[in-house]
Amino acid sequence: MDVSIVIKRRLAELGLDQRDLAAAVQVTDSYVSQLLTRKKAPPAPGRTDIYDRMGEFLKLPIGELSNLADAQRQEELKKRVAAPPRPLFKECRELVLRKCDPESQKEVCRIFEKEPFGELERLVTQKLLDVAQAVAKEELRSEEWLRLMAQLSACSYEQIRVAILEFLDTDVFNVSIENCVTFLDPMIDSWDIDLKTFGIEVALNRRLAPGSLKRFEFIELQPQQPSRLEAGFEQFLNDKVLSGDATEEEIEFLKTLNFKGRRPTAMSYNRELQSLRDPLHFPAL
Repeated sequence: MDVSIVIKRRLAELGLDQRDLAAAVQVTDSYVSQLLTRKKAPPAPGRTDIYDRMGEFLKLPIGELSNLADAQRQEELKKRVAAPPRPLFKECRELVLRKCDPESQKEVCRIFEKEPFGELERLVTQKLLDVAQAVAKEELRSEEWLRLMAQLSACSYEQIRVAILEFLDTDVFNVSIENCVTFLDPMIDSWDIDLKTFGIEVALNRRLAPGSLKRFEFIELQPQQPSRLEAGFEQFLNDKVLSGDATEEEIEFLKTLNFKGRRPTAMSYNRELQSLRDPLHFPAL
């Protein structure tokens, strides 16, 4: 049992056709037709809103279509997992490089050209996709934003919804020229990368994205070692007479104190607490 069979069976039971479904989901007839004839794989449930809309229209149990789609995609993934990655279309690579900061562009281009679809090219392209997809997913229910994108792409409201749903369902191995032209080109103003740390900075089109700048770091950090508490501080905390009324902010402050080689007692921390509270040490604002 797959998504297309369930949808077609339910349409027949309700005396409806795919045009009715397309209108309810606000997509084109062609998009629904391709789903029902399996010419298009069902989109990932976490990247689309069509399953909720379809399920409500077809009066199906909540989550049924999403669960079927997820299982269907997992089976397809098993078949494709061993296949080697395909290189980007020439136009997609050119667009990614064109958006690169001029000072980094020459070196990045040299690295890209060493391999047909190397690690750096996949990393950068996927991160640009992630940023643009996050904006598209956030704005998917905004009619104003959708109509602006439709205007920029010279297409209808339903057509841009279909394009966005397909864009949200793509990844670095399947990105199309249409994805680049319709979304990456207008949404990404520029990007830059630090080739030592692999930190990436992405500047977005202010007209199309609420947050105009995104930064990502890929450097390895050593885990912080938990600092050992002074014995006197532990005694201070355990003695409720000395520390019972101390606030969280005061405790955090006392924890940072350094007594320069000396071993403070519980009373030392109590004195520091009283000193911290003394109004003479803090002039009125």
